[in-house]
Amino acid sequence: MSADCETWVALSALQHLLYCERQAALIHVERQWREDVNTASGRLLHERVDLPGHDARVGRRVERAVLLGSQRLRVSGRADMVEYQRDAKGAGWRPYPVEVKRGRRKAGEADRVQLCAQALCLEEMHGVDVPEGALFYGVEHKRAAVRFDAELRQRTEDAIARMHEVLRRQEVPVVVRAPRCDGCSLEPLCLPGVTAGQRSAQDFLTRWMDEAG
Repeated sequence: MSADCETWVALSALQHLLYCERQAALIHVERQWREDVNTASGRLLHERVDLPGHDARVGRRVERAVLLGSQRLRVSGRADMVEYQRDAKGAGWRPYPVEVKRGRRKAGEADRVQLCAQALCLEEMHGVDVPEGALFYGVEHKRAAVRFDAELRQRTEDAIARMHEVLRRQEVPVVVRAPRCDGCSLEPLCLPGVTAGQRSAQDFLTRWMDEAG
């Protein structure tokens, strides 16, 4: 993929992009953010998990709050946890990324894409294959294993390329009202109910004042 050499995509931006491209642009282009109960509880959960450190057990080493990056894809961020497991031959350590989520398992692919992006970073950083990782859902208190097959890897690279394009354009997409808007923490800033078809609330106010005048 090609990308502006000065622009890097945050791993967290992929989650926002796959939820809503407008949300991703509001956060990562316009730098808007609003915390609600869900984002606050998620932040507190990550703060507990993301304390830098490590644990060591026989055949396994666990690192928390691991900084990641891929020069090839121009993507960077932090993994909640990376387990380094002895490979079958015992000759080295194989990374196994674990991403912590506050809620329940979701039907969409955003969580899996974000985790796969972490794996792509780890592969480049360590020069080893990372075939699998896991998502841990706080409400369910269980892990869901994720295989990084060719299809998921391609969707992940496509999402990274899309996010690079969002950052390159430096534009917020027009509002398209959808059921997901009701669960978005940025709904009071986006105002999808009154600004549908506009790029921003300011566009709506400008048009309204022009029509009123």
